[in-house]
Amino acid sequence: MITRREIFNLPNTITLMRIGVVPFLFVLLLSPGKFWSLVLAILFVAVSLTDLIDGYIARKYSLVTTIGKFLDPIADKLLVNTAMILMIPIGRVPAWITAITIIRDLLVDWIRSASSSEGFIIQASLLGKQKTLAQNIAITALMIHYSIFSIDAHAVGMVILYIALGLTIISGVDYFIKYYRYRAGK
Repeated sequence: MITRREIFNLPNTITLMRIGVVPFLFVLLLSPGKFWSLVLAILFVAVSLTDLIDGYIARKYSLVTTIGKFLDPIADKLLVNTAMILMIPIGRVPAWITAITIIRDLLVDWIRSASSSEGFIIQASLLGKQKTLAQNIAITALMIHYSIFSIDAHAVGMVILYIALGLTIISGVDYFIKYYRYRAGK
């Protein structure tokens, strides 16, 4: 039985707050001028950093829960994928990159779920974490969009987004290989 403490501990509450920020992305991307783009990027960075904070607290204080393990990756994907989807109509992110990212996430979730149901846990890989970091940096730069300190934020964001796309594909293949090797060894 799931206790109230397993749901509403500090790390899970932080994760739920991260999910709660997603609707604000809709509002802030309706008026993507220079000022609001910068505000949105700052909000995105702050919310993205909560992923590190909730994980640290959960591990340090032994507050890791099954619900937390389930909610945390969902919160990350909701934040990143929603930001990418919302930047398509304002020309900041190509739709095809967003589609590949979402398809990869769905396939990896399916692989992890299938392996878990068979008693084989595929932990988040270093490649997956690097992918997430690259995506967060790219999305932040693409949210800023305008030149800042004489640096073309959009151009920087696109370069990093292509790096993130490469890591997205490579890490997706890595999950598939791990699952395939497990199934072949059965």
